[in-house]
Amino acid sequence: MPIYEYACRSCSQRFELLIRGTSAQPACPECKSTDLEKLLSLPSVKSESTHARALGAAKKRDAKQAYEKVNTQREYEAHHDD
Repeated sequence: MPIYEYACRSCSQRFELLIRGTSAQPACPECKSTDLEKLLSLPSVKSESTHARALGAAKKRDAKQAYEKVNTQREYEAHHDD
């Protein structure tokens, strides 16, 4: 069941719509017009290298958050009795 992207020619609303088999003519959810333009969608590509890059970025982000959390705790403990 593909999801298509549309742009309404009447109100310029852009939206996605799930099309099932022999569904009725799609209509704009905003103005209910059926004067629609089907847009080209870019597929999402996931490869081993993009997965590795995303994993590396997530690890770096998590390490930074852990470092900030430790520093915040140290600051709190250092100034707790002030």
